[in-house]
Amino acid sequence: MTAHPGRLRMALLGCGDVAQRDYLPELTRLRDRVNLVAVCGRTEERTRSVAAQYDVPSWYTDYERMLAEIDCDVVVNLTPIQEHYRTTMAALKHGMHVYTEKPIATSSAEALTLLNHAQQAGLVLVSAPSVLLFPQVRIAHQLLAEGAIGPVYSVRGSGFGGVPPWHGFPSDPSQYFIRGGGPAMDMGVYPLHAITGLLGPVRRVVAMTARAQDGFVVPDGPARGTDVPIEVDDNWHLLLNLGTSRLASVSTNNVVQGSHAPQLELCGLQGTIELNLLDVAAPVEVLRPHGEWETIRPPGTGRAAGPDHLLGVEHLIDCITTGREPLPSAEHALHVVEVIEAAARSSTTGHAVDVRSSFVARWDGEKSTDASMWSDDRG
Repeated sequence: MTAHPGRLRMALLGCGDVAQRDYLPELTRLRDRVNLVAVCGRTEERTRSVAAQYDVPSWYTDYERMLAEIDCDVVVNLTPIQEHYRTTMAALKHGMHVYTEKPIATSSAEALTLLNHAQQAGLVLVSAPSVLLFPQVRIAHQLLAEGAIGPVYSVRGSGFGGVPPWHGFPSDPSQYFIRGGGPAMDMGVYPLHAITGLLGPVRRVVAMTARAQDGFVVPDGPARGTDVPIEVDDNWHLLLNLGTSRLASVSTNNVVQGSHAPQLELCGLQGTIELNLLDVAAPVEVLRPHGEWETIRPPGTGRAAGPDHLLGVEHLIDCITTGREPLPSAEHALHVVEVIEAAARSSTTGHAVDVRSSFVARWDGEKSTDASMWSDDRG
């Protein structure tokens, strides 16, 4: 990616599967706004290859050295889940704005530390998943704001990570199964961010989790033969109390091969909204009050299909340049991590667990109207 003067200077931390599949190929869409000045990865061969392929002037295998040496405004953090807190904090301490892959950290305490440091330093911290920026979720938000399906009291979401072993995976999948990872942190964050972004924070959680497999051997790819232990329960079912009589269920796991069910279903008293949370090209299905289903095609984002994670990076740039508050905010990401912590605790104790954190979703820079639709304090 050839440098252009006057753009924000960006460094990419992590050159693995996600970087090469979802971020780097799309980054040309931001060529008028950012210069990719450095990349950092764990292995020299892969990192050098990425730097050469995308015309990046500097490459590193030591992120501390990279952060100390480069002149940079923005860091895109695509490191393994277990490294997010440490690497994001390092970038913030070097005075750099950060977009981090999900989850923001592996605990709500770590997330709060990152949030506080970014606020005190006057830095923008945006956390994936950026589903609230996806066009199909924005359509759902607009429909709810219009009252298209009436008040919503029942919601169902899912996040499936696929049953291991994953054939054809281009790197080591261990991070998704060892402590700090797991299906809730990897895939459950998608429906949790969408549900809470559309309808407001969770107040109470009841959950059950279980473990179907103890481990697997990587069948092919660069990590072939690696024995991966499954250290986190691989089957999670959450029941969320959103207040004002609204309940949501979320299933997230590594025990389902596939499903025709929508990944998010919002059921109102007068209709239903169904949507795919990962594919920005998938249509939104709406059951209108007159009893007929309508198909709404989302506008294009620049990516043909699948998740368009670059929207989160673009949003970070917008927030830096305009001063607007992030929609995929650190506060929201912290809340979702606390919900997952509450679910794990509920599964262990057999009791409902209260969630104390909160956040405000700001759609297009304004406070969300969805949460304000529910003014009483029932349930």
